Amino acid sequence: MTRPAPSADLRPIDRLLAIMARLRDRDDGCPWDLEQTFETIAPYTLEEAYEVADAIERGDLGDLKEELGDLLLQVVFHARMAEEQGAFAFDDVARAINDKMIRRHPHVFGDETYGSLAEQKEGWEALKAAERAGKAQNGTAAAARLLDDVPVALPGLTRAVKLSKRAAGVGFVWPTVQDVVAKLHEEVGEMLAEIEAGDIEKARAEIGDVLFVVANLARTLDVDPEDALRGTNAKFVRRFGYVEQRLADRGKTPEESDLAEMDALWDEAKARERGGG
Repeated sequence: MTRPAPSADLRPIDRLLAIMARLRDRDDGCPWDLEQTFETIAPYTLEEAYEVADAIERGDLGDLKEELGDLLLQVVFHARMAEEQGAFAFDDVARAINDKMIRRHPHVFGDETYGSLAEQKEGWEALKAAERAGKAQNGTAAAARLLDDVPVALPGLTRAVKLSKRAAGVGFVWPTVQDVVAKLHEEVGEMLAEIEAGDIEKARAEIGDVLFVVANLARTLDVDPEDALRGTNAKFVRRFGYVEQRLADRGKTPEESDLAEMDALWDEAKARERGGG
C-alpha cells in the first residue's frame, strides 16, 4: 500500500526533509535514491551549483528559484545520508553555518569596527586563518598545511586563484602586475619551446603553468577568471552564431565554407559589436 506524501501543512523545509527521509526509507523508498552515496551525489551537487550560476547569468529569477530548490535538495540529500550514518543531521548543518556567520561578522554581531571594505576583507581572512589553526590544534582538521583545505573539486581557475591568494597572504607573491606579466611571457616561451620540440606531454604541463599564471594575473587585477572566461565563451557563441547565420544567408553551412570566409565573417561580427557596422 502506497503511503501518502508528507503533508503540505508542514513548513516547507520540514516537508522537504520528510520527503528525503521517505525517499531513503529502506522499506518503501526509491531504489535509485537508496543506492546513492556522498560520492555519487557530489557531481550532481556541482552541476546544480553551476545551474544556479547560469540562471543568475541569464537574469532569469524564475529559473533561479527552481535551481536554488534543486541545490537545496542536494544539501538535504547529503545531510540525510550523514544522519543515517550517525554523523550529523540537517539541523547540525544549519547550526554550524549560523555560528560561522555570526563568528565571521563581528562588526555586525559584535563590537568590531572596520574602516573600509578592504579592512573587512582582511578581518575575514584573519578569522578564517584562525579557524584553520584552531582545527589543526584541536585535531579536527585532516592537515595543518596552508593549502590543504582548498577544495580539489573547484574549477581549475578558481582553485588556482584561491591557492595563490592563500600563498600571497604569507608573502609568497609576485610584487607587481608587471612581474606577473613577465612570468606569463616566460611560461608562454617555455610552452612554445616544448611544442616546437614535439613533446606534447611537457607542453601539457607548460599549458597548465600558463593558466596558473593567468589566474594569478586575474587575482592581482581583482578579476574573477571564471567570470572573464564565461564572458569570452558567450562572446564566442554570439559571434560564431553570426557566422553561421551569414553563411545560411548564402545557402551554406560551416562545413561547406572555409577558414578564410568564416574568418571574414567573424571580423564582421566583431565590427558590428564595436559599432562599426
